[in-house]
Amino acid sequence: MSRDDFIFTSESVSEGHPDKICDRISDAILDFCLEKDNLARVACETFSTTNTVVVGGEVGFSTGLEFNSLKPDIDELVRKVVKEIGYEQEGFHWRNLKISNFIHQQSSDISQGVDRDGAGDQGIMFGYAVEETPELMPAPLHYSHLILKELAEARHKGIEKNLGPDSKSQLTLRYKNGKPVSIDSLVLSTQHIDPNLSSADVRDIVEPYVKKVVPLEWLSENTSWHINPTGKFVIGGPDGDAGLTGRKIIVDTYGGAAPHGGGAFSGKDPTKVDRSAAYVARYIAKNIVASKVASRCLIQLSYAIGVAEPLSIYVDTFGSSRVEERKLERLIPELVDLTPKGIIESLNLRKPIYEKTSAYGHFGRPSEDDGSFSWEKTDLVDKIRALV
Repeated sequence: MSRDDFIFTSESVSEGHPDKICDRISDAILDFCLEKDNLARVACETFSTTNTVVVGGEVGFSTGLEFNSLKPDIDELVRKVVKEIGYEQEGFHWRNLKISNFIHQQSSDISQGVDRDGAGDQGIMFGYAVEETPELMPAPLHYSHLILKELAEARHKGIEKNLGPDSKSQLTLRYKNGKPVSIDSLVLSTQHIDPNLSSADVRDIVEPYVKKVVPLEWLSENTSWHINPTGKFVIGGPDGDAGLTGRKIIVDTYGGAAPHGGGAFSGKDPTKVDRSAAYVARYIAKNIVASKVASRCLIQLSYAIGVAEPLSIYVDTFGSSRVEERKLERLIPELVDLTPKGIIESLNLRKPIYEKTSAYGHFGRPSEDDGSFSWEKTDLVDKIRALV
């Protein structure tokens, strides 16, 4: 039985966090390849450390284009990403980066299964939605993202010149009767340019932005604030801590409020069900909650490499549904074609829309005119209501 009164914590990291730099580079390379060929197969990983970026993985073009001819473009793309994030410090500067590129042609053993419209690998994927925010996302993660996004916008606009690109947030919320009612504690660590700034000085900078995005009634004199609790945070990014693609998958998904299958998203084209099936699982879960069939919904899908149809569909509404979960499990294939090809077509995923997903979460963000975040649409609500 689920608890009604508890505290729960989630964290987020900014676009300048070392792992998020790597996620963005991997997704920027994916978008670059999809612009060349919307049927491109891409699995790209990135590693970063002091003034060094290493990219590797596999790419295959349906047009026969050879990836080696594009390597100079990748070098330029990596520098562009790092510059846009804002890194111009001695130990990590877009102009001074040493870039090593080990991307090669996709294995024919893998491609043969995908060529038959099968899944690119085995795996389990989860989607989740809950009535804690208008975006139907877990509140601790949602507001952790918003705090960092607000600070990043202020930094990019030149309003807060003392903030660096690397930052992390963490919110602990208190729940009563299953609903978030207050912020028990708030942790925020942000890189700063002036080495003489104290933790109190940094709090003076960031507190107005925190109060701009979180519900003010959740803050009180009982809220514990931990702003740059170690003190100075001047050396940040990959110069302070190495980065790697795919190490922030809980930040990318539901902040620990729901399971995650283990597969990362960034750098993977939509034939990889690690990404596309997780997106469609969120799409279905969000529409079930938006339709008021349930106030909380978890979907699990599983796949085998080379096999198109999912091996299993599981629904858990945590006792909040007015419809039997077995019935929802039977109805889901009527809502969306859950083969990799069907998911790609339903959500229109063969587009260069992935770089913007690399920071501040893949879920809970509005769908956009360019097709990005299409899995956040609630266009299945009427169909769900009619079926149940």
